[in-house]
Amino acid sequence: MGNVKSKAYEWKDRLREGKMLTLVVTLIVIILILTVYSIKKGRDYRQLADNGYNEAFYELIEYVNDTEKMLAKSLISNDEEYIARILTNTSQTAVLAQSYLARIPIEAQDLEHTQKFLNQVGDYCYVLSKKAINKEKLEKEDIEKLQQLHQNSIELENTLNQLEADLFEKNVRWDALQKKGTQAILQNDNNLSKLTFSNIEENLHQYTGLIYDGAFSENQNNFKGEGLTGEEINEEKATEIAKKFIGEDKVKELTSNGEIKNGRIECYSFSGTMTNEAHFSISVSKKGGHVVSMNSSRDVAEQSMSKEQAIQSGKDFLSAREFKDMKETYYMEEGNIITVNYAYTQELNLKGQEPTGETKEELRNIIIYPDLVKVKIALDNGEILGIEATNYLNSHKEKREIPDIKIGPRQVLDRINKNLEIKELDVAIIPTEWNSELLCYEVKGRINENDFLVYINAETGKEEDILLIIDTPNGTLTT
Repeated sequence: MGNVKSKAYEWKDRLREGKMLTLVVTLIVIILILTVYSIKKGRDYRQLADNGYNEAFYELIEYVNDTEKMLAKSLISNDEEYIARILTNTSQTAVLAQSYLARIPIEAQDLEHTQKFLNQVGDYCYVLSKKAINKEKLEKEDIEKLQQLHQNSIELENTLNQLEADLFEKNVRWDALQKKGTQAILQNDNNLSKLTFSNIEENLHQYTGLIYDGAFSENQNNFKGEGLTGEEINEEKATEIAKKFIGEDKVKELTSNGEIKNGRIECYSFSGTMTNEAHFSISVSKKGGHVVSMNSSRDVAEQSMSKEQAIQSGKDFLSAREFKDMKETYYMEEGNIITVNYAYTQELNLKGQEPTGETKEELRNIIIYPDLVKVKIALDNGEILGIEATNYLNSHKEKREIPDIKIGPRQVLDRINKNLEIKELDVAIIPTEWNSELLCYEVKGRINENDFLVYINAETGKEEDILLIIDTPNGTLTT
């Protein structure tokens, strides 16, 4: 009887062990299935993302090709109606090309001049289309600028086509570029020279033909580095400055890309990820530790604040850093993001030419256009998405020596076209194409439904420049 009982217990123990074994095996199978499923989903997700990048890249190529062809047509036609139509289409196509360029996972610093070029194509063609709509013949200068735009568009088109061929031949995925960066890819394959936009950037670097995002924003050809004050810093110090500038609580990860030249400024370059998972890049000057540029990318799905609120956010951001006494000048809106130009202002002493009446308040400060900072602001919450301070660091001085003003405000108004309805009167320092600066009165006025800026030399009374202000759905241009 005891023997039977012991065998029963033994059988029961084996059964229990069998169940445990079955359970363990089942769990292992489930884990393996989940792992395989996760890997497959991850691969599918990466493939989906890569397909999206490919689509954006091919759309970019198509729109750049279309832009080049339409620019060529605009140079042949002699009919104002046709020119107006083709230039309007060119402007729209260039904007679309720019939007697809922004979707490609290449560092923003590698795309700066390409983005700028497409901006200039879109904005300048828009300006000329308005001219053609008004039955005005294109001047010789207009044709020359269109020819320059066309030539640069051919170079951009050829390089994109070559880049497409390289990507296909080397079978390089966009997610590899995004994770490792173009420089890491290049180090492993010296023949893959077309994988960056550096050759496009080099071709377009010297292109400065148009004022597309505010008066005098591109009129600085000779780099002086007046604003690069202070001693040279090391990379560790630059890292601290980069984190503090963005906000240490916002930085999730920061990686050094080593030393680079941002324009003509020697910089430490960094890239990283914010706590909201947005990618960013930032460069800090080796001399003085000044932030030269910063750019981050995230989707801004909606606009929940006004243009005025966003402009104030940008001004507060600059004031909290090293950029004091800044005044907004021009702006552009696109994709629920506003890019604002801020110029440095300095207290003005009119030395006996004190204005009276309504203009007194306006002439307390002088607008110094060479000291320009561009700020990119999200219109959903006012977050600063980018900053470009090269012009400011080129020419900024805490206290400029201002020439004596020899022409009073009333004398200026007497020299202006009597048909011009004057809206604002300021004093400004403007850069010239000869890399010098002029002290001028800036007169903003309106005539025949057009807004203008007239610049009168404050020392001689000479009319130095006239800019036409173009109001577009996205912002303000001058030409």
